[in-house]
Amino acid sequence: MSIAFRTHPALVAYITCGDPDLRTSRDVALAAINAGAEILELGVPFSDPVADGPVIQRASERALRNGVTLDQVLKLAREIRTKTDAGLIVFSYLNPIMRMGLQRFAEEAASAGVDGALVTDLPVEESDEYLRVMRKQNLATVFLAAPTSTDQRLKRIAETSTGFIYAIARTGITGTRKDLTDDAQQLVKRLRKYTDLPIAVGFGISSAEHFKAVGKFADAGVVGSAIVQTIQQNPGKEAQAVAEWIKQVVGFRSSAVSP
Repeated sequence: MSIAFRTHPALVAYITCGDPDLRTSRDVALAAINAGAEILELGVPFSDPVADGPVIQRASERALRNGVTLDQVLKLAREIRTKTDAGLIVFSYLNPIMRMGLQRFAEEAASAGVDGALVTDLPVEESDEYLRVMRKQNLATVFLAAPTSTDQRLKRIAETSTGFIYAIARTGITGTRKDLTDDAQQLVKRLRKYTDLPIAVGFGISSAEHFKAVGKFADAGVVGSAIVQTIQQNPGKEAQAVAEWIKQVVGFRSSAVSP
């Protein structure tokens, strides 16, 4: 399936579901969409998030202490879907999905109105069964592409991905950075040889300047740690703070949220 980006560059917003609680996550998600985010990555808290930096790691720990599970994330997605037609992507490590069962996950994700998933630690080379089950439910399969990937692997990622491709701006873990490296632009250029899919760049985007810079060569920018940190730093007014932050980054865009 395809996921259409209606603005350029589009903003993809990541939240760790259940941090600080599921009700706040719902409010933050809808506020983010209303402020201009086009895609929501609904992060499933996991005990060993090896690709995530300290900000998201701590958010996962807080959500896990609240007992948040993949089942609850899908229920949250269902609730969000009743209010908006924005893109919804489940962002998870493989373990929670396998514990639920791949078939059940795909069926319940589709039933909840989710558009697809990004499984951070699932190598494209080992994804055949995942792809078969997800495609049966018409769910997008978003894969990560790294600056260190060979051209052969980028070609395979491009051929396997649906929805969009998530290009990692740099090697290492997620987290805010003062400057973006040239790795992201070169990676997008390499991917363009193999795909016409939208390409979203993430890992390190934390300012309006970063977002504008990414828009010169990619279709979208993914913001995670900066949003999670904004939530953490504004107890009691998380949704408002996230909305204000996003508006500063993208400029105000019309609401996609139903009253």
